[in-house]
Amino acid sequence: MSDRERDEHSGVETTGHEWDGIKELDTPLPRWWLWTFYGCIAFAIGYWILMPAWPGLTGYTHGLLGKSDRAQVSQELAKLQAQRGAGLVKLKTASLQQIEADPELQAYALQVGQSVFADNCAGCHGAGGTGAKGYPNLRDDVWLWGGSLDDIQKTISVGVRSGNPHARGETVMPSFGRDGMLTEAQISDLTEYVVALSHRKADAAAVDRARQTFADQCSACHGPAGTGDVARGIPNLTDADWLYGSGRETIHDQIWNGRNGVMPTWEARFSPETVKALAVYVHANAGGDVSSPRRVEAKPEAQAGR
Repeated sequence: MSDRERDEHSGVETTGHEWDGIKELDTPLPRWWLWTFYGCIAFAIGYWILMPAWPGLTGYTHGLLGKSDRAQVSQELAKLQAQRGAGLVKLKTASLQQIEADPELQAYALQVGQSVFADNCAGCHGAGGTGAKGYPNLRDDVWLWGGSLDDIQKTISVGVRSGNPHARGETVMPSFGRDGMLTEAQISDLTEYVVALSHRKADAAAVDRARQTFADQCSACHGPAGTGDVARGIPNLTDADWLYGSGRETIHDQIWNGRNGVMPTWEARFSPETVKALAVYVHANAGGDVSSPRRVEAKPEAQAGR
C-alpha cells in the first residue's frame, strides 16, 4: 500500500513535490500509449530478425528475408542498362545524320541528350540553353565554331581551350592594353571603330584614326571587314550578337584585356554514343546551320545577350 498522498479532487497520487502550495500529480500514462510503445518494441525486434540491421566487424546481419538495398539498386541498374543497350548500340553505329533521319532513334537520342545536358551543360548554358553573359546562347543561329551536327559534336568532344590536344581555340585574342601593345587613345578609337562595324552611330574622327590600327592589329583574325572566321572561332563584329555585351565600356574592356573563353572537353567523360546524343539534342533545339528534322522546344528562359 502506497503511503504517498492522494489528491482529494482526482484521487491520483502525488509525487510528493510541492511548490507554492501546488502539488504535482503522478498521473499514469494512457493505456493506448503504453500498448503503442510495446508494439513498437515488438516491431523493432521483428525487424532486427527479418531485415539487415546489426553491423559487425566484417559485415552485418543479413536478416531472414535477405533483403539488400544495394543488391536491389544493382538489379535495377542492370535492367536499365539492358533496356538502353539496344538504343546505345544503334547510336554507336549510326552517323549523326542517320540518327536525325530516323524518328525512333532520334527520339531516343533526344531523351539521352536532354538528361546529359541538364546534368552537365545547364550550369553554364542554362536549363533552356539560352546562355548568359559570357556563355553562348544555344537557341539561336549564331555559332562561333559552326552549328552543323559535326561541328557541334567536335566542340563537345574536344572543348575550347580545354587542354585537350585537339581542342578548338588555337587562336587567342591578345590583351592589347594590359600588355602595352596599344595605347589608351588607340583602344578608345578602336572601340568606336568596332561600334561602327556593327552599324551603330560612332565618332567619325575616331573611326578614321582607328582604320589603320584595325588593319594592322585586328584584320588578320577578324578579317578586313570584321566578319570573323567560323573555322577558327573568330567572332563576327558586324552583326548584333555579342557574347559579353555591345556597350562601349564592354568593348573597350575586351580590347584592353582580351577574351579567351574555355569550354571543357567531354570525350574523356562521355562515351562516343553519349556525345552523339548530346550533339543531336543541341542541334535539334537550336537548328544550327542546317535545320533539324525535328525541333524540340526547351524550357523558356530570358534570352541572353551575345
